[in-house]
Amino acid sequence: MLKMTSRNVTAFFYFSQEGEAWQKGVSYAEGQNLARYLMEAPANYMTPTRFAQIFEEKLEKLGGNVKVFTRSKQWIEEQQMGAFLSVAKGSDEPPVLLEIHYTGSPDPKDPPLVFVGKGVTFDSGGISIKPSSGMDAMRADMGGAATVSSAILTAATLKLPINLIGLAPLCENMPSGGANKPGDVVKAKNGKTIQVDNTDAEGRLLLADALCYAHNFNARAIVNAATLTGAMDVALGSAATGVFTNSSWLWTHLQEASAVTGDRVWRMPLFEHYSKQVTDSALADLNNVGKYSRSGGACTAAAFLKEFVTVPHWAHLDIAGVMSNKDEVPYLRKGMAGRPTRTLIEFVDRLSKDRNPT
Repeated sequence: MLKMTSRNVTAFFYFSQEGEAWQKGVSYAEGQNLARYLMEAPANYMTPTRFAQIFEEKLEKLGGNVKVFTRSKQWIEEQQMGAFLSVAKGSDEPPVLLEIHYTGSPDPKDPPLVFVGKGVTFDSGGISIKPSSGMDAMRADMGGAATVSSAILTAATLKLPINLIGLAPLCENMPSGGANKPGDVVKAKNGKTIQVDNTDAEGRLLLADALCYAHNFNARAIVNAATLTGAMDVALGSAATGVFTNSSWLWTHLQEASAVTGDRVWRMPLFEHYSKQVTDSALADLNNVGKYSRSGGACTAAAFLKEFVTVPHWAHLDIAGVMSNKDEVPYLRKGMAGRPTRTLIEFVDRLSKDRNPT
């Protein structure tokens, strides 16, 4: 029998902690790999319905503190999510709003952190159709939904002491006879009207309604993620996720989480300068593209989303630049990257330990 000396006890705790850290790292990696799998899957297999089914199957194994709701087209219509529905109507695939609830806090009434993820399972651009070259990569335009849902699954697996809600509006953006036309006007859940001048700026329409719905949950904070703009890729490339936020508290946690994982974030501006460019519409309250088209495209997209947010702690993560990996990240093969899933998980872990969001 091993004699328990102070040195043995120290070694035991050291290796125990090392083992826990290793397992935590494995869980983080599995979360990112799930997001990569979802993003890489062909769009004819990874439909909105199938995406939701995958998380239903995985989350139901975790027990009673996780609930999953697959909201149907009828429910979306009842919620008056006209902006979301306007994108979905161009496709034969029915839209789904995936809603995940994880109650990990000792107090189930603690305000939750709410994640919202853009879930366009294929983006042709709609009537404002994209160039054919590279369009196949738009099977990963549901990267926001993939990363936030995978992060919640991982947090639940690790039993992190925090309440989380995930919302993923899922649909395809296709150019059928029923699709949005440039110049159409649609109404969002909060009653604001939107002039759709570019049907390829569809992700913000989904997010607008999902962000409105997120306000129903007395959120501690709302964080959305989306492969939203090519302009974000132009601005930062794959070096970092662009973060637009009204909260220095949220930014600090996101930045510190990214320093731990190495999957970096970079703060971007939310100036009123950009808001004026999306509120200058001839036919509606808002325009879904900025007044000066491609100029500051990532910033005007964020300004558009801000019009649907009233909470003091909100962050928008534009992950278009980190969607895929060429050869920049050595531990990832070429293909869809699943970023920034690990940073989101670490961020959740940090928030579970911070009880004072000020």
